[in-house]
This record gives sequence, C-alpha cells and structure tokens, in this order.
Amino acid sequence: MLALARTVNRLLDHLGRIDTVRKTDLRMGDRLVIETENSIYTIRVHGDSTYSISGGWFDLQGISPARLSISGCTWGGSVIKCDIVAACGLRLEFGNRVVTSRIREVRLIRNGERVMSDLPPARSDELMATCYGSDWRNSSAG
Repeated sequence: MLALARTVNRLLDHLGRIDTVRKTDLRMGDRLVIETENSIYTIRVHGDSTYSISGGWFDLQGISPARLSISGCTWGGSVIKCDIVAACGLRLEFGNRVVTSRIREVRLIRNGERVMSDLPPARSDELMATCYGSDWRNSSAG
C-alpha cells in the first residue's frame, strides 16, 4: 500500500508542474479545442456542469455533439483528477466513460471572444482525413 501511495503522490506532484484547465476556470459559453494523439475534440461549456462535445470518438459514433459531463483527467489508469477538464500529457475521461489518448494541446476560447468568422467551420472528419489520410476511420479512435 505504501508503494501505491508514493506513486499517486508522485503523479499528483507532477500535475502541479503542468498547465491545466480546471472546471472552476471555465464559464458558460467557453469553448475548448483539445488535440489528442489520435483526435481533435471541441467542447462547449454549459452552466449546469455539462458540456457539448464533438469530434473524435463522438464523430465516429455519429453522435456529435453529445451533451454530457466530464469525469476528469487520468494518467491512463484508475487514478482520476475530477477537478481537471484538460492537461497536456493526461487523458480526458468523459461522463460516458470514454477515455481519450494523451492530450497534446489545449486551446481555450472565452465566451464572447472573436473567432475568425469568415472561415467556414471545419468538420472533424475532414480534419482527420487531411491529417491522417482517407483511411483514418480504419485506425483506432480516441
């Protein structure tokens, strides 16, 4: 048991040294763009602890945008930080228990900030095909 505690403590200490987006940092209407090793997710924050999530696994299942909670971030095991929405190097776990691959980049767009509106919205399947080729659907999701 002592070895497990040391491992968990070491992981928590490491978390203090990386940039994170905490649930308390977000306001209703904020958006996140999260790039993982395998996918791109867009998340819109609602005021009731739920989020509209598109991209990645949700696009593959044909259920984007899905409105659900975010459980937190993990290192890939059973230890989860429930107060974190995203952190580079960690994996995001959604309320439906889907876990992403490691997060590479996180972009926060505050509600009310201008986004380049003259560009057409990009569809996740088009982005994936551009990045990974036309047979990207045959590779693993997440």
